[in-house]
Amino acid sequence: MILSPETIAFLMAAATMAGCIDAMAGGGGLITLPALMAAGIPPVQAVATNKLQSCFGTFGACVAYARRGHMDLKTYKGPIIAAFVGSVAGAWLLQRVDPSILAGLMPALLVAMAAYFTFSPKLGDADRHARVGMAGLTGLVGVVGFYDGFFGPGAGAFYTTILLALGGLSILRATAQTKAANFASNVAGLLTMVAGGHVIWVAGLCMAVGSLFGGQIGSHLAMRFGSRLIKPLLIIMSLALTAKMLLDPQNPIHIYLFG
Repeated sequence: MILSPETIAFLMAAATMAGCIDAMAGGGGLITLPALMAAGIPPVQAVATNKLQSCFGTFGACVAYARRGHMDLKTYKGPIIAAFVGSVAGAWLLQRVDPSILAGLMPALLVAMAAYFTFSPKLGDADRHARVGMAGLTGLVGVVGFYDGFFGPGAGAFYTTILLALGGLSILRATAQTKAANFASNVAGLLTMVAGGHVIWVAGLCMAVGSLFGGQIGSHLAMRFGSRLIKPLLIIMSLALTAKMLLDPQNPIHIYLFG
């Protein structure tokens, strides 16, 4: 598929904005997926190409958080591996069953997360007591990784919620560890899409440049302002994901709920 220079520039700008938002709170796909489809790219290829650019954005954010000491890959290697394995399993299953079986649950879960972020008095910049052990976190992150490979919307918010509410991490460290898990599940999904031949490489690699740049901006803003910036964005992105799922007539959730 041949895209004009103007279309490529539009997609790069969308990826830059999405990378910035994704590094802080997740939900960048709300920008990049509609942009890819607006450029005339078919849905499956749009999802595949979005995975490619998102891999670069989440990797760049991981590097930025790691350099400032907010990421602990040694301690949380189990959840990261679980996210990868879960995403492979989800992507494998996606090719064999209808993903709309999960669709009806998503709006309720995202609204519940927004309510949690809004009313919880404990979200801040200091770690708290963990409610589950590392084995429990690994299992739960693996489930979200499976969801990311199988369906996808809001996976970053789910990772963050688990690490905040059950892992006891500060909002900044939870966001940093979310990027590592999200990168792992993105890579797993991308490999599956590459095997299927669905990636549009020129568009994806050009968008990756924008995503990397935006990810650096977003991660540095998050590290500077902490919970004052991340918490409102988590609420906004959770509600925005819910609204998009319910109102977009092309979204599987809208189709599932309203026909």
